[in-house]
Amino acid sequence: MSPTTRTLSLQGQVGQIEALLDEPVDGAAQGTAVIAHPHPLFGGTLHNKVVQTLARAFVQSGWRAVRFNFRGVGASEGSYDEGRGEALDMQQVITQVAPEGPLALAGFSFGAFVTSHVVQALGHQRPPHRLVLVGMAASRFEVAPVPPELHERCLVLHGEQDDTVPLASVLDWARPQSLPITVIPGCEHFFHGQLPLLKSLVVRHLRT
Repeated sequence: MSPTTRTLSLQGQVGQIEALLDEPVDGAAQGTAVIAHPHPLFGGTLHNKVVQTLARAFVQSGWRAVRFNFRGVGASEGSYDEGRGEALDMQQVITQVAPEGPLALAGFSFGAFVTSHVVQALGHQRPPHRLVLVGMAASRFEVAPVPPELHERCLVLHGEQDDTVPLASVLDWARPQSLPITVIPGCEHFFHGQLPLLKSLVVRHLRT
């Protein structure tokens, strides 16, 4: 993402986890954001444009941003595990890059689904200070609900014309929780042409 991006080699339950770390350029970070990428079997990696945009938004807002590859992607060892092992991977990353201090979690598509279960696993012991869920894969996976106490800290973004995950499925997931969804009109799943807007919405959320 920038000349200052650092490569990390972390340890997961099935071997090495490849990750990239970006730090804010002016001053100490206010916390660490861990960002999860889309589906490993459909080209999802830490280099995904939406994931990079999320990292830029966090760095611009004063957060340290860590993107990582799920098992079986890039230099991360292991193989695809339908979200179960991937949630364990994300928890291992959190333990190693953010053992203490403010924590933010974010994910795109499959990564948002995994992030929902990581939030559930962390429970009251380590609730995220901020939570960003983009293009939630609600039509394809059993997504965990967002705890009510985190609703004010949570931003859920979805494209009106998402042809991969229909908006209706995300609303069906959010409705029983009374969880607000921010809908971007005319936008599809990968936010083509809308990445600057995505970034500005996340930055605004992080600064409130």
